[in-house]
Amino acid sequence: MSYVDGFVVPVPEGNREKYREMALHAAAVFQEYGATRVVEAWGSDLPHGETTDFYKAAKAEKGENIVFSWITWPSKEARDAGWEKVMADERMKPDFENMPFDGKRMFWGGFEPIVDQGEG
Repeated sequence: MSYVDGFVVPVPEGNREKYREMALHAAAVFQEYGATRVVEAWGSDLPHGETTDFYKAAKAEKGENIVFSWITWPSKEARDAGWEKVMADERMKPDFENMPFDGKRMFWGGFEPIVDQGEG
């Protein structure tokens, strides 16, 4: 069964293109190590909720948007092996001075699909 890593991160509106370029670079590395799909989605219809919402969850600040991302793997075993290789790859070493977002407010987790219908 497939396995999915999900991510949410606030990104300054002005860093959209810089973030996209970084994400394209990272996607190629993830796919090299076994990911079958990498999606980075820029928020375009994110309502502000009374109790919680994407902005609150990520502690987004004024002028920031939310990126919702996921990586699909063939299995949890493939994901675990892939992540080990990704983390050891020099191409994935962060350049903290030029990061297009605040990584302290990114959150993520791994998920076992319980419904998966349709394409992609």
